[in-house]
Amino acid sequence: MKVLLKILKIIGIIILIIIAALVILYLWADNAPTVHKGYNEKIETGGEIESKYLQIGSYETSKETVKAEDPIKKYTIYYPSELETTDKQYPLILVVNGTGFKATKYEPVFEQLASWGFIVIGTQDKGTGKGETTIKTLNYLLGENENRDSIFYGKIDVENIGITGFSQGGAATLRTITMFEESHYFKTAVPLSPVSEKTAEQTTDYPYDSAKVNCPILMLAGTSGDFETEIVIPIAEMNKMYDKITSPKVMARRVGMTHDDMMYKAGGYVTAWFMWQLQGDEEAAKAFVGGNPEIMNNEMYQDQRSDFHE
Repeated sequence: MKVLLKILKIIGIIILIIIAALVILYLWADNAPTVHKGYNEKIETGGEIESKYLQIGSYETSKETVKAEDPIKKYTIYYPSELETTDKQYPLILVVNGTGFKATKYEPVFEQLASWGFIVIGTQDKGTGKGETTIKTLNYLLGENENRDSIFYGKIDVENIGITGFSQGGAATLRTITMFEESHYFKTAVPLSPVSEKTAEQTTDYPYDSAKVNCPILMLAGTSGDFETEIVIPIAEMNKMYDKITSPKVMARRVGMTHDDMMYKAGGYVTAWFMWQLQGDEEAAKAFVGGNPEIMNNEMYQDQRSDFHE
C-alpha cells in the first residue's frame, strides 16, 4: 500500500509539472511578439511610394499603456513624442486585432504609424468582431481629449480619425464605421483581409453590410493559401463587397501573401492611405489617384480596382 501511495504521489507531481509547463507555454505563446522591430525593412516592395511609407517616419515616438476592463484589458497607445510639449493636434488611427491577437503582439506596427505623425491605439481584445470594444476605445480617447489631466487633452484632431483592422478585426472595422452612433467620427478605413460579408453572415456573430460604408475605403487582401482565398475573403466575395460600396474606394490583393502576412506586409500602402486621407499628403495620394496611380501598376499586387481611377 505504501509503495502504491508513493507511486501515486510521484504521478501526481509529474502531472502538476506537466500542467505548469503547459500554462507557461501558453502564456509565452500568448504574449510572444508576432511582429518584431525592423519588420518593415524586410518587406519587399514594388513601388517608390510603397517603399517610402513603409519606413519609419520623421517623428520620434512614445508609448503609454492604460489598464481597462475585460476584454480590452489594456490600451496601448503610440504617439509622436512632441505631443507632450506642443499645442498641435494629431490625427488618430484605431487598430483592431484579428482573432486571437492583441496589440502587444505587433506593437512595431503601431510605432511605425505613429512615426508619421499619428496617435495610434489598440487593445488586448482577442475577439473584436462585433466592434463594441473598438467603439469603447474611441470613446476612451475622445474622453481623454476633453480631460485636462491627460497628455492627450486637446491633442486629437477629431475631424481626422481613421481605422484599420486585420481578419476578424477587418470585419470589426466595417461594422465600426457603419453600425454605431459614433460611426460618423471615422473619416476613412483600411480593412486588411477582412472576414467577408458572406462568411461573417453565415458563420459568425458579427455580420455587416458593406453597402452602408460611407467613407473612403482601401480594402487589401492576399492571394496565397486556401484559408485566405477560399474561406476568409475569396476574390469573388471581395469583388461583390467592392461593388456594393458606393463611397470612394480602392481594392487590391498582394501577390503571394497568405492571410497572416496581410496583417503587416501591405503596410506601405496602409500608411500612405492614412497620410493622404488624414493629413492631406499629396505625394502619398499619388499611390492611389492621378494619371498613373502606383498601386494600379505595382506588379506585387493584382486584382486592383479603384473608382478614383476608373
